[in-house]
Amino acid sequence: MSPTHENRGFSVVICAYTEDRWEDILAAVDSVRHQSLPPLETLLVVDHNPALLGRLRGRYEREEVRVLANAGPRGLSAGRNTGIAAARGEFVAFLDDDAVAARDWLRYFAEAYDDERVMAVGGRTLPAWASGRRPPWFPEEFDWVVGCTYRGLPPGKVRVRNVLGGNASFRRAAFDAAGGFATGIGRDGDRRPLGCEETELCIRLAQAQPDAVLLIDDRAVIHHKVPPDRERFGYFRTRSYAEGLSKALVARSVGAGKGLESERRYTTRVLPAGVVRGLRDALLGRAGGAGRAGAIVAGAAAAAGGYAVGTVRVRRGGVTFASGPIAGMTTPSKAAP
Repeated sequence: MSPTHENRGFSVVICAYTEDRWEDILAAVDSVRHQSLPPLETLLVVDHNPALLGRLRGRYEREEVRVLANAGPRGLSAGRNTGIAAARGEFVAFLDDDAVAARDWLRYFAEAYDDERVMAVGGRTLPAWASGRRPPWFPEEFDWVVGCTYRGLPPGKVRVRNVLGGNASFRRAAFDAAGGFATGIGRDGDRRPLGCEETELCIRLAQAQPDAVLLIDDRAVIHHKVPPDRERFGYFRTRSYAEGLSKALVARSVGAGKGLESERRYTTRVLPAGVVRGLRDALLGRAGGAGRAGAIVAGAAAAAGGYAVGTVRVRRGGVTFASGPIAGMTTPSKAAP
């Protein structure tokens, strides 16, 4: 390991919102504590839950973990912005509260930042199924439904349009250039499972700094817990619909050209190939083939429906969102006229 990696200052931000994930939160923090490249600090941001806030502060009172209350509106985006504002590191890494990072997670992030043009680095997120194995009908092309790396993303260390938020890092300067995560787009506690806040931020970053390089290094691995309710088709369909709603907000914010650039390849190449693969497996008598093909069609239809509904809502002015303030910086709200 080079001396520059030893001196990398990573602030790791973990956002939490419910005591139901108590053991998961502890496991996430523990995985950060055992990194081969130790972080400068770990910040736990609690989303408007006083009981969880007090409990975590009691648990980590004498340890190198700072427990903060979300200083903005309810939701994951404002929680992340709170962590960014409080972070002391040159780099800010994000880990989901129901995930554990592999030992060299931060080390691989750090290696990429030797190139000064690199402003964000993401990793590979693997599902940890509650049942112990992937449901036979669940297509790998839709692993984003459960917050994981999906079939269709290029392998290795490659440039991408956006990183995936639950396993990502940013140079601190990225937020100075582009602002924070947009509130009103992503997750909000137990409400409809929206997303895409990291997509919108990354596109905005590229617009603000055209020479910025964003990477995914699939050696930077985390394992993301998939609870039983998310292994069901009902959640699959709901999350796919919510993704369509989110994509409509992203398109409104940064334009449909950039907002849907990667999605066009995904829907015209990756998904059709997945359907063909599923049908072929069904003909060969392999378990789940027909189910996977059907799930791909259903998921794509649900996402398309969500996008159509979201587009109408935005055009009518029914949705407002803004990039979150970072260290006193504000960015004007965006809404349909």
